[in-house]
Amino acid sequence: MDWQNLPRSSNVEDGRGGRGGLPGGGVAVGGGAALIIALLGWLFGIDTSSITGGGQTTQTQTRPSQTQPGQTQPSQTQGGQQDQTLDFVSRILGSTEQVWGGIFQKSGKTYTPPKLRLFSGAVNSACGQASSAVGPFYCPSDQRVYLDTDFFAQMDRQLGGGGDFAYSYVIAHEVGHHVQNLLGISDQVERAQRSATSEAASNRYSVMLELQADCFAGVWGNGATAAANITQQDVQEAISTATAIGDDALQEQGQGYVVPDSFTHGTSQQRVSWFMKGYKSGDPNQCDTFNGSL
Repeated sequence: MDWQNLPRSSNVEDGRGGRGGLPGGGVAVGGGAALIIALLGWLFGIDTSSITGGGQTTQTQTRPSQTQPGQTQPSQTQGGQQDQTLDFVSRILGSTEQVWGGIFQKSGKTYTPPKLRLFSGAVNSACGQASSAVGPFYCPSDQRVYLDTDFFAQMDRQLGGGGDFAYSYVIAHEVGHHVQNLLGISDQVERAQRSATSEAASNRYSVMLELQADCFAGVWGNGATAAANITQQDVQEAISTATAIGDDALQEQGQGYVVPDSFTHGTSQQRVSWFMKGYKSGDPNQCDTFNGSL
């Protein structure tokens, strides 16, 4: 993936190094219970109420690659050297702006891109306070994607796997939630969840929302293929990531059995299927995971 060919975005806010984080900063991840809790936080799409106190905050589930964006370890800019992670994130976000801007324009609409805030350790958002353990998330209240700069490296140390396109899939998934917010889909889902008769029914709406964000990530991938020279190997990175972060795979790994009624993001097969549907079609109209249920 030639991500260096993509346009940079001016909507990245760098809140690292104590700029914009909560007092005390980082989250320690070690052995035993602390490690398990941290990994569950990264992997399992934390329940909305645990972050926002009731407001809707959408998180991705992901697994990073063995190499960092641009084949380097993420670091602050030092000695005049370019911050590879900042450049990578800026270009992927810029590409999503280009792709979704074109899609909205064809529909006679104007795309308003989200801000993407990089942070270290913890952050204050309009959806409440969040620590690194939450993982990347989108806050509809301030239309920002939040990403801890240690995310990819931390997940690489704990789980491994991935690649540049897998990282891009994570960002594009969160931007997909922003698209849902702009289109009013998120509000419809929130209303449907409030009127749901059971937790299992509410979770099903969450699954449909997350799978649509996966599909929207695929739509972005389709639109960025030519500029970024995305290959089948790159696509396989996203497929492998989506497979690893399905609810069924994560529950089997974490507790040895699966509870379908508790799924909030979809099975591995569903996540791969919807991502590929968006990627192959490049058409967001093919991403109707709700099938008239809203």
